[in-house]
Amino acid sequence: MDLGLKDRVYIVTGGSRGLGRATAAALVADGAKVVVSGRDEKRVAATAAELGPNAHGVAADNADPEVAGHLIGAARERFGRFDGVLISVGGPTPGSAASNTDEQWRTAFESVFLGAVRLARTAVAELGEGGVVGLVLSGSVHEPIPGLTISNGLRPGLAGFAKSLAEEVGPRGIRVVGLLPARIDTDRVRELDALSGDADAARAAQESRIPLRRYGTPEEFGRTAAFLLSPAASYLTGVMLPVDGGARHGF
Repeated sequence: MDLGLKDRVYIVTGGSRGLGRATAAALVADGAKVVVSGRDEKRVAATAAELGPNAHGVAADNADPEVAGHLIGAARERFGRFDGVLISVGGPTPGSAASNTDEQWRTAFESVFLGAVRLARTAVAELGEGGVVGLVLSGSVHEPIPGLTISNGLRPGLAGFAKSLAEEVGPRGIRVVGLLPARIDTDRVRELDALSGDADAARAAQESRIPLRRYGTPEEFGRTAAFLLSPAASYLTGVMLPVDGGARHGF
């Protein structure tokens, strides 16, 4: 299936590892050009080199108020256009409702919530018809995840923001979509499993609750995200798509 991605230009934040990197790789594989960003300059540069000439790396922190304009400028300067953005950020500090500190909440709000809002808001101001904004959120949008209280607090709010934005910019032909990963086999998820003290047992318990009986791969997530960002999904907006192997039991 031709997704219509050839020569389209996307920004992928958090693009040097995990789900962001997998999405950048899927976009490039289908003919798109990508600007990948992340806080680690060396990792971002290495990722862009691995992805090839259709990728460009920019070291950037989503919490920086200037980063959105900087990334869009880099896309236009390097590749001549800007068609969309996937906003992917690292997960907030784990912890319980009683133990997470004010500083942990403030830090996560700046990067995970307000940083994403700024990027999306700036993007839709610069995009034309056919443009798209994607947000990597979490299954916690629908159901809290034990031990991830900050994520449980912030991700549903971002989903509400995304839905509101989709309704506002839809008449301009701009789409806004969300992806809700659950257990995808990334470094982040392995770290969460290890918090239990027995990572193998934690993984086995999680897999027993997933109808497909396994964790997803980053590549599977990346292909799904690339489809949602592509013109092939041109009539999908305002949706929150679970990428979870069937772990969410509701509709």
